[in-house]
Amino acid sequence: MTTTDTGRGLPRTKHADRELSSAASAALHIGGACLRDGPVGQVGLEVEAHCFDLTDPMRRPEWSELSDAIASVPKLPGGSAITVEPGGAVELSGPPLDGPLAAITAMRADRTVLAEAFARRGLGLVLLGADPLRPAARVNPGDRYRAMEQFFDASGTGAAGAAMMTSTASVQVNVDAGPRDGWVDRVRLAHALGPTMIAISANSPLLGAEFTGWRSARQRVWSQLDDARCGPVLGTTDDDPVNDWVHYALKAPVMLVHTPEAIPVTEWVPFADWADGTTRLGDRQPTEADLDYHLTTLFPPVRPRGFLEIRYLDSLPDDIWPAVVFTIVTLLDDPVAADIATAATESVATAWDRAAQIGLGDRRLRQAAVTCVAAAAERAPAELVPAMESLLAEVEHGRSPADRFCDRVVDHGIATAVVQLATEEA
Repeated sequence: MTTTDTGRGLPRTKHADRELSSAASAALHIGGACLRDGPVGQVGLEVEAHCFDLTDPMRRPEWSELSDAIASVPKLPGGSAITVEPGGAVELSGPPLDGPLAAITAMRADRTVLAEAFARRGLGLVLLGADPLRPAARVNPGDRYRAMEQFFDASGTGAAGAAMMTSTASVQVNVDAGPRDGWVDRVRLAHALGPTMIAISANSPLLGAEFTGWRSARQRVWSQLDDARCGPVLGTTDDDPVNDWVHYALKAPVMLVHTPEAIPVTEWVPFADWADGTTRLGDRQPTEADLDYHLTTLFPPVRPRGFLEIRYLDSLPDDIWPAVVFTIVTLLDDPVAADIATAATESVATAWDRAAQIGLGDRRLRQAAVTCVAAAAERAPAELVPAMESLLAEVEHGRSPADRFCDRVVDHGIATAVVQLATEEA
């Protein structure tokens, strides 16, 4: 398992430039690597935080400021890599570790060191699912992100694409694919948990200085993008998650072609058409490297990359995300808890939009959330018992982190609330 995004630096193999002769050869390449047979147990975490100037929270720190701040960070004790998202959000990507507690402990330590280093430069890192204050704007100069902007503009989703890239942040949980004979149930459960976990973790009620009417504006933004690129994978063909992913990836339109600079594809060209020669991009057939890169431009809520990326959680405060992480890992990795979660989420397994808008205000989602968090809390190690008890109490009262942030905004205003969060988390 790895938790770094290969889209930022495409890995090269000795066969990376091998030309694909057809969609069938592309399918073999995708299917052969998307899930790895093996035991469960390893966990990798990625945590994104919006970066604010503490003296002027409306201003986005520039690329040079962010680069200098990162250069000042001491060696991180948990071994996380530091990267910067298009809008200046700062991401920690932790290594895979044995079990959720080890991953949580390492990420907590790295978060502390990172926040303190940024605070020394007058910068605050705020854990919210969406930027509540500033309009969307890109500061990362990478050609990948410039081309993505052009792609979204051409596809008629420019505003949502800009918000997704520059105004949203998440906690991503990476878990093993598990034994081959359990892939169907495991991938199905990872999807079925989505609406319930979105309701539990909703933490983005504002976007661009406005209340959106959604508990998770982050999820709302993602739902406005092309479903062929950002919609759930499960169920496109049959119950085989490998076939589902192959079908999804080949049907999805190509976003970028490297020449070697990233060039946007502004017409709808499914990767299968490029591989079959129906359409030529860059006046050539695609290579395996092109296909590998294409896969990094697909953003479903559960993405197979040998392991499973769980991508549907909002970024969450430091006193909440460990409990949410432990909950979802336990519900996937503990067989008894998985059975409980499967039954609890059956009636809300596809309620993605309802979970993002109403959250725990929906009776069925709240019931599923209470059952799931309680099952995880019963299995929590001593170090996480207080956090799990706190999360369970909030869920039982129908409150998500979005409610807590709304209360703060009403009491103090958006800008002050943001600075308070940044100061508390430093």
